[in-house]
Amino acid sequence: MTKQFKRRLPHALLLSAAALGLATTAAAAPRWMEALDRGAVAVPAADGGVLVSWRLLANDAPKTAFDVYRDGSKLNAQPLSGGTNFVDKDGTPQSTYTVKTRVDGKETETSAPVKVWAQGYLNLPIQQPEGGVTPSGEAYTYSAQEASVADLDGDGRYEIVLKWDPTNAKDNAFHGYTGPVILDAYRLDGQRLWRINLGKNIRAGAHYTQFQVYDYDGDGRAELAVRTSDGTVDGTGRVLGDANADWREAGGEVPSTDRTGGKPQPEGGFVAPLQGRILKGPEFLTVFDGLTGKALASEPYWPGRDPRTDAPTAAQMKEVWDDGYANRSDRFLAGTAYLDGERPSIIMARGYYGRTALAAWDWRDGKLTRRWTFDSAEPGNAAFGGQGNHQLSVADVDGDGRDEIIYGAMTVDDNGKGLWSAGLLHGDAMGVGDLDPANPGLEKFGVHEVVRHNGGIGAAMLDARTGKLLWSTPATQDTGRGVAADIDPRFPGAEAWATNQDVLYTAQGQPIPGVKRPREQSFLVWWDGDELRELFDRNRINKWDWTAGKSTTLLEASGVVHSNGTKNVPVVSADLLGDWREEVVWRTPDEKFLRIYTTPHATERRLVTLMHDAQYRVAIAWQNTAYNQPPYPSFQLGHGMKEPAVPQIVVPGAKGAAGKQ
Repeated sequence: MTKQFKRRLPHALLLSAAALGLATTAAAAPRWMEALDRGAVAVPAADGGVLVSWRLLANDAPKTAFDVYRDGSKLNAQPLSGGTNFVDKDGTPQSTYTVKTRVDGKETETSAPVKVWAQGYLNLPIQQPEGGVTPSGEAYTYSAQEASVADLDGDGRYEIVLKWDPTNAKDNAFHGYTGPVILDAYRLDGQRLWRINLGKNIRAGAHYTQFQVYDYDGDGRAELAVRTSDGTVDGTGRVLGDANADWREAGGEVPSTDRTGGKPQPEGGFVAPLQGRILKGPEFLTVFDGLTGKALASEPYWPGRDPRTDAPTAAQMKEVWDDGYANRSDRFLAGTAYLDGERPSIIMARGYYGRTALAAWDWRDGKLTRRWTFDSAEPGNAAFGGQGNHQLSVADVDGDGRDEIIYGAMTVDDNGKGLWSAGLLHGDAMGVGDLDPANPGLEKFGVHEVVRHNGGIGAAMLDARTGKLLWSTPATQDTGRGVAADIDPRFPGAEAWATNQDVLYTAQGQPIPGVKRPREQSFLVWWDGDELRELFDRNRINKWDWTAGKSTTLLEASGVVHSNGTKNVPVVSADLLGDWREEVVWRTPDEKFLRIYTTPHATERRLVTLMHDAQYRVAIAWQNTAYNQPPYPSFQLGHGMKEPAVPQIVVPGAKGAAGKQ
């Protein structure tokens, strides 16, 4: 807890949209999105035969229908105009399928042929980097952790960008050397496109490397944006900066008032050891070509450790960040947002326990430029300090057609100005979506850690437009995890639960009588045939049985492990293939494969691919950030949902978009 927030703050320190003169309605411009193919996939169906599934696109013509072919023979007697999936009762693991698009009675497009994933998943081979030894003599190997997805080569199909963490990765609170972080890009056939080694001067750990993969310039191919330093090696083998520079601390320690990671001294004080920490040296934001991994441009990372120098002293860092050993100062977040309502921008951020600083960047026409900066240390922004989470979210919360950054218990407007601060302070988990259909617009449900200074609030549902407290639950200690999802059709909207109470709440904050909350509280998946969401738990996807008040298992994936330690999350989960249901990517414990699982269940629900909903798509981009959170679309997706509007998008090659193909 920083000096600035040692006194109790009001839990509803609000700056309303109306008070700031913000628009409340706007005709949204089409957003620049990926040009995707049909993403057809085939797996053994849950009830026998083969389930074939494919994408409905936002730019499809109205009333688009489909035909499904097995080994060249059409299977459906009438064009398929409902859910974009089909069960072939006579299909076998040896069958091959194609999907043909039908518009106004004419077949206009044929998907690439797909073979059946006979085991229900795709085994994607990955290449574990060679381990090493730190200057202190500690050996380390590598483990596949978080990933992101994007179309890196412009073929309409997703590739995976995978982060390899060394086994000696550290939380910021702890000293010690780490191995370098490595990023790989893979096609789904296992071909590695490139490898980027971030080098010895980027420390490894959940809070250090947040990377964004997105098509920022509209040329039809995604770029990678990530923090770099001296010694980073791009995908072509070129070293950035000074290859010989080593900015890691070899030893020493500094006094600390923060007991996290410190060791007690006889006089009752604390010190923080420095070995392996990085307190000095240049930092950059670098944009890499998604196809080759080539570094395209770099700019000094903002904000720096200290505005006065690249090599601050511990005392200078403490003055700026409240500690002098790169704990608070080296907690980074990242995201992607449509700040002008049409084109995506890069969001890079530093700090959330005290000082909070964000920068928005544009990658356009071969230039990396800073759009705006936000800093809680600037005059008038004190209410926005100390409100951040271990992740962020991005959504158009005020209905003006442009995105805001929801940064824990505060929100920054599309123009880089503070929109509202709820004063609830830091938290470990949150979700933003249309969680309560009875409340206009979007809501934010989150858990909170600093309950002694926020009025004893452990979890809260807020109006995402204004930050108004809709309801909350009390706590006397850190509430570590919590989620919101529509898992019970008897109540409108998303149910919500958290670790501070053994209670399941309705979207309006009413306890559901006689029901204890699910034990799963980290991640969520849309998996089976209804609109209710399922629960992710280590190697399982579970369904909430609301009549019995317990979970039942829909899928138990053998031979895989979850990622991010006790946070219990997948490598990545998103609507990667097939219809709108989500795929889950796990890793094998031998670090040789990623396994992509897709649903075996048919559904009659017809929805445009979630990846063409801009809020959901940017959520996949930020999903790898620190403590991974599940994505939410911009509309209510749940029992009794209204039919959502078709997203208005522009794709590369279409009129009005750059990078015509």
